[in-house]
Amino acid sequence: MPKERLSSVQLIFVIVSFLIGNTFMYNTGSGAKQDAWLVFLFTMIGGFILMYVYIKLCTYYPGESLVQIIPKVVGRLISYPIILLYIIYFIYLASKACRDFGELIAATILDETPIEVVIASFMVLIIYCLHGGVEVFGRMGEVVFPIYIIAIMIVWILLSTVDQFSIENLTPVLGNGMKPVLNEIFPTVLTFPFGESIIITMFIPLLQKGANLKIIGFSAIALTTFLLVTNIIMVLSVLGPEVYSDQFFPLLSATRMISIADFLERFDALIILMMVAGVFFKVGGWIYGAATGISQLLKLKQNKSVLLGLGTIIAPMALIIASNQIEYNEIGLELVPLYIHIPLQIVIPLLLLVIAFIRNKMEKKKS
Repeated sequence: MPKERLSSVQLIFVIVSFLIGNTFMYNTGSGAKQDAWLVFLFTMIGGFILMYVYIKLCTYYPGESLVQIIPKVVGRLISYPIILLYIIYFIYLASKACRDFGELIAATILDETPIEVVIASFMVLIIYCLHGGVEVFGRMGEVVFPIYIIAIMIVWILLSTVDQFSIENLTPVLGNGMKPVLNEIFPTVLTFPFGESIIITMFIPLLQKGANLKIIGFSAIALTTFLLVTNIIMVLSVLGPEVYSDQFFPLLSATRMISIADFLERFDALIILMMVAGVFFKVGGWIYGAATGISQLLKLKQNKSVLLGLGTIIAPMALIIASNQIEYNEIGLELVPLYIHIPLQIVIPLLLLVIAFIRNKMEKKKS
């Protein structure tokens, strides 16, 4: 059976859609007030560094995913607990993104529909797509992403017509100094969304031959930053920093203020569809990473049966990770970045890269 392949453009679109995912939903960086857009702009540097670490690690072991690289770097015995950690990590983040989707839909357009039904239906759709193969996932990114960009640009243009729109809401720049910006950069924004680009290590082996990894990785980070920065600037210009901080779904709140001649209104439905598309790629990416990791760990020839099993685990897990929205936010914003994201996105990849670098140098000396 021929190995499935992704083109460079497909992978860029998938990774950007994955990174944006549920980031557009929330008031990320709101602790910096009117400088929230600077948080993402400055964090882009950290995003480039992390992407370089992930790509460089993969270049030492061409054609291998992160799960296949770890045993070759640290040895088979030590590698098993690390691989299991990453698989559990991918499953947890998939369930977390599912919960984000469920909370969004339950709070907006399907407020009388049980969140269990919403999440279960969404999971069936994702598993169905991934069951068709990663090429189907890549083609969806190639088709959906341009539509996504056009839609968000239309929303930005419409936001500029709102009476409350004022670019002065972004001033004074760094009026509270650099400390609030730095507090938002690390660990929150560096790990969400930029650190989540570690998922690219599971997709790199699927790339067509001759693809330039650095161009793909750095283009994905740059494009993600541009979209997030522009979006925050537009939303802040409409809502202002205080309202932006208080709103749970600030982009949705800003879009509801659009009214053209008291006739064209209710563009929030468009935003919800965009968010659904973004979360689809987020959840799909994590599930693919987990399924591939399990298949490679157990040396299975295909991951379709694993996908079905993961679907039955992730959907209920999304419901039990927190009893309510307040507890869910506390776990996701305070505990997860510090105790889960930093070790798995930054510390372990850096250690793997250092060990791989030393091994490579020693092998060159021997040869």
